[in-house]
Amino acid sequence: MNIGLDIMGGDYAPAEAIKGVHLFLEHTPDNSVHPVLIGNAQEAAPYLHLLEPYKGRYTWVEAPETISMDEHPTKAFKDKPNSSIAVGFGLLKMGKTDAFISAGNTGAMMVGAMYTIKTIEGVLRPTIASPVPRMNSTFNLLLDVGINADCKPEHLVQFAQLGSIYSSHIFGVEKPAIGLLNIGEEEGKGNILAQAAYPLLKEEQGIYFIGNVEGRDLFTDKANVVVCEGFVGNVALKMAESLYHIFKEERNIEDPFLAQFNYEVYGGLPVLGLNKAVMIGHGVSSALAFKNLITAAAKMVSSNVIDAFKKHFATAVA
Repeated sequence: MNIGLDIMGGDYAPAEAIKGVHLFLEHTPDNSVHPVLIGNAQEAAPYLHLLEPYKGRYTWVEAPETISMDEHPTKAFKDKPNSSIAVGFGLLKMGKTDAFISAGNTGAMMVGAMYTIKTIEGVLRPTIASPVPRMNSTFNLLLDVGINADCKPEHLVQFAQLGSIYSSHIFGVEKPAIGLLNIGEEEGKGNILAQAAYPLLKEEQGIYFIGNVEGRDLFTDKANVVVCEGFVGNVALKMAESLYHIFKEERNIEDPFLAQFNYEVYGGLPVLGLNKAVMIGHGVSSALAFKNLITAAAKMVSSNVIDAFKKHFATAVA
């Protein structure tokens, strides 16, 4: 399979992106995954020597323009058709790559996705999902974590459907338990959105809804998938990241459970509900994060989770 990688995306690009490709190729002896590197060759030149031993195992696609982190997503995507993000989505749309990943401008990534590969028919909004570590070294799934700050009840129902399918295909959970993030366990708790979403989730066929879960349940085995609007999800995700930074980086505490909070472990976050596999990396992604991002994207493709999404929503539309 071909995995498109925007090597110009991220605060430390293209150096860390290319180092990440080197790590991936070094630790992946077979040729089943073929990275397609998209970026500016002149800027990448000082680091390309790292890939000399792996000629033939990757492809270079020139993209002379770059969308920076502070540019307006829609304007930048339209004004820079030769940017690494625009070219990356073009390759994905044409079927020359099977997935596209970037640690660049998240807004531009979402604009590119909506303009080119679009959402699966029947999906109201795509959603970004984040793995959440459990005490037993597995992961729960939290969604949405940022791109849908304001939601309607039916959006949360679809997040539950997408999350359930993803958890089953990627994490191997046979019957994912779905929880609605709330301020109390009892039905009827929460704001207007939570109160309206609860009965819809309860009545929805095809998912295993267990009711409300609270913030303290995120890291337990109570629910495999936790749904919420992106405003709440992003706050929860950033709080978890800050706790990791405080205890690991500032206090130098070593702990197996704490180590799972490191974003480098899972590389990046999948955008669910699109017609193709798309993953977004952290802006400060290191070489290890890029390596694991490529691995995660390859797993998303090989699991056929996109086909499972399409099958589910085709039935729903019919």
